[in-house]
Amino acid sequence: MPSTPVAAPVSPPASLSPPAPVPGVLSRCASDPARTRGRLVAEPESATRTPFQRDRDRIIHSGAFRRLQYKTQVFVYHEGENYRTRLTHSLEVAQIARSLARVLGLNEDLAEALALAHDLGHTCFGHAGERALKDCMAPYRGFDHNAQSLRIVTKLEHRYAAFDGLNLTWESLEGLVKHNGPLTGPGRTEPLPLAIQEYAETHDLELHTHAGPEAQVAAVADDVAYNAHDIDDGLRAGLFTESDLRDVPLAGPVFAAVADAHPGLERSRLIHESVRRIIDAMVSDLCAETGRRFAEDRPESVEDVRALGRPLVAFSDAMTAHDRAFKDFLFPNMYRHHRVNRMTSKARRVVRDLFDLLLAEPALLPGDWSTRARAAGGDDSRRARVVADYIAGMTDRFALDEHARLFDPVVKP
Repeated sequence: MPSTPVAAPVSPPASLSPPAPVPGVLSRCASDPARTRGRLVAEPESATRTPFQRDRDRIIHSGAFRRLQYKTQVFVYHEGENYRTRLTHSLEVAQIARSLARVLGLNEDLAEALALAHDLGHTCFGHAGERALKDCMAPYRGFDHNAQSLRIVTKLEHRYAAFDGLNLTWESLEGLVKHNGPLTGPGRTEPLPLAIQEYAETHDLELHTHAGPEAQVAAVADDVAYNAHDIDDGLRAGLFTESDLRDVPLAGPVFAAVADAHPGLERSRLIHESVRRIIDAMVSDLCAETGRRFAEDRPESVEDVRALGRPLVAFSDAMTAHDRAFKDFLFPNMYRHHRVNRMTSKARRVVRDLFDLLLAEPALLPGDWSTRARAAGGDDSRRARVVADYIAGMTDRFALDEHARLFDPVVKP
């Protein structure tokens, strides 16, 4: 991949009007629900909803989606109700993805479904919990939240009489697994996560290609939401101030422009107005760059989009540099802030304690989980996977309560 040039700060957009649609994408490259590759288990079609609408609805009604309400984004649930959770983040990603899909002429329902599902596999306590569970599972072929999302929608959700999981369409499964790009092929050195490898043995998701354009939309919508809303949460939490953003490309000029245009504006309005302009700038850039790539690559179908060898939906080089600058600022100033580090340390200990105890004493697992662990017999890897599935599905609140029930002698089990 060519190196990305470092771009100079840009001024905020003069207008917040939506960008013009990219002509031709709808007819040539959108995923057509009438031509879906179908579901692994055949089902009668709905008389009132397209296959992609049914996928979206199944995701929303899943237990894993509801649990996102109490899974942390950066702050643990008890630190305040005004910060984003995995659920509110997923809803914001879905809104951005659906708006992008509409402007680009892509299938809005599929883009929305993939945005809503993209974080289903995240553990309690955000990235801290995932790192802890990944360390615990290192001897047992690892843990990956993207692979865990696939396990949830193909195996762990037990809602339907005829199948495990949600029996989503091929397009939704492909987009869920490959939204960040191909997983096999030239230049790919990372081993496939176990859940993806096992699933691909029976259902070919074409892991060597890029995903369809709606999955690419969901992926970039995630970046837009992450950057803008982590700046919002970080400012409101007092982890950094507007003046700290002065030298951050895009963010600094936007905050300065809003402050100059509205002297004396109350701080909460200043933050919100600036964040919405940052989102608008990133979305406008995405639409312009996607239009440029569409004209350059001239794909004729969704299959052509998968085979392009590069994403069709992407930021320009300049905005890619701004995106990196956001992350470079947020990493030390938010994700490694001492207040976040203290909770991260607690989270690691909670996850490690739960994993070690439940792996050593699977009889402590409740109900069906204990049955699944016993069914693993002497296979340590299978039993560890059951424990990892149980812990990964926990909300922050449940993990803390479960830790207290198992380790605090004065708390009832």
